[in-house]
Amino acid sequence: MCIGYQKENKVMEQKAPRRTREKIMDLSLRLFNEFGEPNITTTIIADEMKISPGNLYYHFRNKDDIVNSIFVTFEEEISRMLAMTQGQRPTMHDVWHYLHHMFQLIWRYRFFYRDLNDLLSRNRTLELHFKEIFGHKIAVVKELCQGLHEDQTLQASPAEIDALSSNMVVVASYWLSYQYVLNPRQYTEQAVVEHALASGCYQVLSLMHPYLRGETLLHFEQLKTKYLQTNA
Repeated sequence: MCIGYQKENKVMEQKAPRRTREKIMDLSLRLFNEFGEPNITTTIIADEMKISPGNLYYHFRNKDDIVNSIFVTFEEEISRMLAMTQGQRPTMHDVWHYLHHMFQLIWRYRFFYRDLNDLLSRNRTLELHFKEIFGHKIAVVKELCQGLHEDQTLQASPAEIDALSSNMVVVASYWLSYQYVLNPRQYTEQAVVEHALASGCYQVLSLMHPYLRGETLLHFEQLKTKYLQTNA
């Protein structure tokens, strides 16, 4: 019984630091999203956690270590999402729902996009990895456009597809930051968030509209009508 108790106690000791580390990351993400990463210090995080700064430094060396740890989780999630479309020919409805999930992911980690310039100026890890993420996003959109072109439902030259892919990624990546500029005081209200996500999907797909043909164009028009009726 004593040995069993010692084993159980050892397991609890191993789990406790991980739970504390995860709680620090969850709290830091919330604070970064709400107040901006540059405005949050490790002292503020420790105070909100109701732990000493020394206890926080036991789990993370500094604030950049917290940011990088959050980024690892974000990068894993977005990589899985970007891989979902590989080898598929999604419909316009599929693309709409895919974009909505992508916007939800960006919203969940929105401080990365809102504070991106400041973060990249002092964090080499983020500088390299975000460049790869943006490149991957463009490649996924380009593959989608080329698939539609092969199906003769998108008429565009290779140069137009290149420009369209980049433009769609730019709008998708910075749409929520743009919405924050328009409405900073109500930015986190549920109705405002839902509108920002839906309007983001519409704005991104609208870039494809001039190039669409046939059934894909019809699907877009249906989505457009539904969106405009809902957001009238």
